Amino acid sequence: MTATETVPFAGTHDPNLLLQVEKVDKSFPGVKALEGMRFDLRKGEVLGLVGENGAGKSTLMKLLTGIYTRETGDFWLNGQPLEVHNPREAQAAGLAIIHQELNLVSHLTVAENIWLGREPVSGGFFTRPSEQVRKTRELLERLGLALDPKTIVSRLSVAQQQMVEIAKALSFEATKVLIMDEPTAALNDAEVDQLHELIRRFITPETGVVYISHRMAELKRIADRITVIRDGHYIDTMPMAETSLDQVISKMVGRAINTGAKPHNVRGDRPIVLSVSGLSTKALLKNVTFDLHRGEVLGFAGLMGAGRTEVARALVGADPITSGDVLLNGNPVTIRTPAHAAALGIGYLSEDRKGLGLMLQLPVVHNIAISSMSAKFSQAFFVNDKAMREAAEASRKLLSIKTPSVNQPVKYLSGGNQQKAIIARWLVKDCDILIFDEPTRGIDVGAKEEIYQLLNTLAEQGKTIIMISSELPEILRMSHRVVVMADGMIKGVLSASEASQESIMRLATHGDEALTHKTEKAGR
Repeated sequence: MTATETVPFAGTHDPNLLLQVEKVDKSFPGVKALEGMRFDLRKGEVLGLVGENGAGKSTLMKLLTGIYTRETGDFWLNGQPLEVHNPREAQAAGLAIIHQELNLVSHLTVAENIWLGREPVSGGFFTRPSEQVRKTRELLERLGLALDPKTIVSRLSVAQQQMVEIAKALSFEATKVLIMDEPTAALNDAEVDQLHELIRRFITPETGVVYISHRMAELKRIADRITVIRDGHYIDTMPMAETSLDQVISKMVGRAINTGAKPHNVRGDRPIVLSVSGLSTKALLKNVTFDLHRGEVLGFAGLMGAGRTEVARALVGADPITSGDVLLNGNPVTIRTPAHAAALGIGYLSEDRKGLGLMLQLPVVHNIAISSMSAKFSQAFFVNDKAMREAAEASRKLLSIKTPSVNQPVKYLSGGNQQKAIIARWLVKDCDILIFDEPTRGIDVGAKEEIYQLLNTLAEQGKTIIMISSELPEILRMSHRVVVMADGMIKGVLSASEASQESIMRLATHGDEALTHKTEKAGR
């Protein structure tokens, strides 16, 4: 039997379960991704599925939906053997998946993406765009999503594109099992609530949801049971209502995690390394003003569309500035491109690692070394491959990047390990100012702690960090000060001692003008 063939169904199964997986194995070159994997989904429930990056969650879901082919093991759906060989067969069988990485066609509209391959036709030959738009508008209204069906997807934010993915999955009327792989990684709290409401509408006595997430608090709110896997093996399944988050985390990582640490206020005598005054852009930003101190982690918080990412893009020259001044170590600078920013010692990790951060076909070593190629790894026309590999290998060990080799194409790494590879790029570049936009998006709690410890170490060594995050606990955990934005403007700057979820949200929703004036003054 070859590696692509499946064995006959031979296990025991419960016909009352909606979905059942038994004794599933899957390998990739140099990696045993799954071994003896099993889990089950009951009718009418949301099953949380958790595990560290590389544990096998996404691999298992891709097996279920026909993207990968299992080597051994059995699948059952509604008590019947399930055999799917491609995503179309999985959809026909009633399984729909929302991937962690976006899988939309950027130059097509929202409507065209949702009905791609299923376009309404007349006479068997001609598509009916108006009918497609009508059906999309009805679907979006039913789901409570404020999106224009005619909008080109590339013009949407990452969060809006995620909502399009969700709408596309729910557009299949035959869907019985909805698999959601990190569906809220790019969503703010209000959008998460909206998503959870969609899930509750979808759940019936004949449907179920597999919900993969690293956000433990979310799972507590939405999941009925939780299944833990680690290193490709099944660990345990527990009722969510009777299980503490500490128990879940312990089973996930096999070690205790300290999640309660919080930084002290940054000392006022630290030198200012970056001073931004009156920064404005044509699209959104208006009079953005703040200082950044050496050795500081400055958090940027706000609702989706507040302007946090736009500040980062303007600072590194990705978006043109219409007015304002930027001083770098006291000297005025005009940053023209991200490459120019990197040359000045400012590194930027984009929130869209797949679209803007990675060269997916190239190996890990090249993704890590690319920004330092001319400065560290080449001379004249010759590239020092040995030095590149040594730097990449050192980064792999430092950040615990799970890959059999730094020569492995980065597309085969899990989402969290891809994120680590981009962080490694800027560490190798040795930038003095690091701008991290959603640095732990799609990363499990164990890996998050590693990233947090790394950022704290970098700050202690004198590096300066801007952290943009949609997760308020992360902002509070890491930031010496918190800049709160709304509508392209800074609404306040909170010290670590002042910052709380309540004070941040008050500013983000334009609530407390007195606090706004106080904190704006404190930020300068």
